[in-house]
Amino acid sequence: MYMTTKSKESKKIARYSLLIMGAGFLGTIPFQGSFWVDLLQGGFEAGLVGGLADWFAVTALFRHPLGIPIPHTALLPKNRDRMTNGLVKTIKTEWLSKESIQDKIKQIKFTDILVGKIEKELHTDAFRHGLVSIIKKMISYIDVDRLTPVVKKQILKNALKINTSKILQTVGDHLLKEHYDQRALDHVLKKAENWLNESQTTYKLGAVSMNMLDKIEVDGILQFALNSMRNLLSEEKLGSIVKKLLLSGVNSLQKETDPNREAILTYIRNELQKASENVELLTSVENWKEQFLSNWEPDETISKTLHQFKQTVLETIEDEAFIETYLMPLVEHILTNVKEQDAQIDAWLQKQISTLVERNHEQIGKLVKENLDKLDNETLINTMENNIGKDLQWIRVNGAVCGFIIGIFLTGIQAVFRLV
Repeated sequence: MYMTTKSKESKKIARYSLLIMGAGFLGTIPFQGSFWVDLLQGGFEAGLVGGLADWFAVTALFRHPLGIPIPHTALLPKNRDRMTNGLVKTIKTEWLSKESIQDKIKQIKFTDILVGKIEKELHTDAFRHGLVSIIKKMISYIDVDRLTPVVKKQILKNALKINTSKILQTVGDHLLKEHYDQRALDHVLKKAENWLNESQTTYKLGAVSMNMLDKIEVDGILQFALNSMRNLLSEEKLGSIVKKLLLSGVNSLQKETDPNREAILTYIRNELQKASENVELLTSVENWKEQFLSNWEPDETISKTLHQFKQTVLETIEDEAFIETYLMPLVEHILTNVKEQDAQIDAWLQKQISTLVERNHEQIGKLVKENLDKLDNETLINTMENNIGKDLQWIRVNGAVCGFIIGIFLTGIQAVFRLV
């Protein structure tokens, strides 16, 4: 480490002062005997002694004068450990003690500083666009593919918790409210009517009815009557009779005043209302749900949806209206909440920082000691000379000057006494 320009200049001045005193002392020796010459010689002699003494004292702080290992010199290198430990102890126990740091922390109003700074910058373009840039970067750093399994797991977890009974009750209530019971019955009856009116239906009904008659087995007169009726009717006639009977029944059920229709609707309504309590139905739906979810592979769909959502959010943020419409109101709302709870926030922050200081206070001393131990003696000496060398060199100058003045004074006193 090199010395500063001011330190070098002060060192030169100290050296020149010593040279001047030495040159003056030597220069006055041939002219001794004159009062004024003796007076100057006494001043130069005392200045030389004072300058040399102070040079010795200043040099002895850092190194051996002229490299001679004189006792009680090179004080800094010899007492380095003691000085380091003393400095560390002073810093830890006095200058930067836990109590002093914690007391200072308690005086800091963190929310006032933070909120004041943000409010000052809030309406500047640099702050706004900087905040938008940070938000965009945070969103762009989100790895959607890594989120997909998490989202899938949560969806499956929530799906398994769905209350099947409540869903069935809701569906049933909705169907009844929208009169789907009547619509369903009318739809079935209309389909039945259309089928019965088809030409080939007569033959189908006749064939089925004749086949059923063949399978009926009765005894006695009933068998005779059945055989007689079978011989009188063809498949077409029998089918036509059955068709007319069925159409009559269908047409009757299509009338809203028909009691049979009302009985069927009542049965349907009761079944819909009791669906949420039907254990067999609930078990069946639950088994289907679990089977469906166990085989469901929504990963690709979820990933694609998340990518689209991420892109949509980024596009929304890039819109100029986003700042005024969403961002600024949000920031102002947050700042208002912070102001309302500034005491609690400050107390919490002060507690956390105080706890951090409590746990890591020893590190302050260790850090100072580690940094000092990294410096070898020469570097440490140069560092100190570089920082306090100017004042030390002026001690040498002051020593020479003061010695010169004192020398003149003492020599003058001696001359007065000789005259007396």
